[in-house]
Amino acid sequence: MKAETRELTRENGLWVGRFNAMASPCELLMDTPDRALALYLLSIAEHEARRIEKKFSRYRDDNIIFKLNHACGQPVTVDEETALLLNYADQCYHLSKGRFDITSGVLREVWQFDGSAGVPRSDAVKVVLSRVGWSKVEWHSAVLKLLPGMEIDLGGIGKEYAVDRTALLLTPHISSGVLINFGGDLCALGPRTDGSAWEIAIDDPARSGDHQCGLITLTKGAVATSGDARRYLLKDGVRYGHILDPRTGWPVADAPRSVTTVASTCMEAGMLATFAILEGGGAEAFLRQQGVEFLCL
Repeated sequence: MKAETRELTRENGLWVGRFNAMASPCELLMDTPDRALALYLLSIAEHEARRIEKKFSRYRDDNIIFKLNHACGQPVTVDEETALLLNYADQCYHLSKGRFDITSGVLREVWQFDGSAGVPRSDAVKVVLSRVGWSKVEWHSAVLKLLPGMEIDLGGIGKEYAVDRTALLLTPHISSGVLINFGGDLCALGPRTDGSAWEIAIDDPARSGDHQCGLITLTKGAVATSGDARRYLLKDGVRYGHILDPRTGWPVADAPRSVTTVASTCMEAGMLATFAILEGGGAEAFLRQQGVEFLCL
């Protein structure tokens, strides 16, 4: 664990712990006067975030994801935790009618969402799309078999999973007064110590980092946001958001710029936000059907 990257400061009556993991700034807000406790909670959070990153990042060559993606068509038996996430991904695939697909990561070979006008050619997308499709995967209990050239990428659920796991590990030590924030995916372990709610500002995707467009108050539960504020292409006046429809290989048409949802767990909130984006113009209608608190821009 890279403890040297950890930072703990006192700000506005809170202990605020910070570190970087999963390509995101991670933060722990702790409403306690006890510095030793705050440092202990921060160490738990950092250790768990780094453990999950090490185990499930597609950027490493020493973990189960690398093994699965380089099995050359051979079946691979996975451990219980990996099987849990693959079962969840399988459920998301079916619930979304194929819109949420952890095999779609290979589309990054033709889509580079760097703010430029580099929209790929249709034939190039079609070639890569032939290697996408969870329906082509053999998944039985704890054994996964990918076709040669296919890959899985758990980036769409990994950060939310890390938030929920961290919440689970922190709860025995403190049941309130803590807000977990891993790159904008959040979870509150109860209200602040005076009983008040946490206030969470929602970033305006049109002026990301400079302007807020909403405020969510949260005493217990999770918040997740999905959108294209920082990853997009812009060509001939058309904006292409980074969330792709794995059935077509192209960005979702008429998708909201940003969707924020509130749920009991971060994985649930993240799933709802992503599903809403994948619904395109039907995002708000979808979220109303779910009966959840949301902000759709």
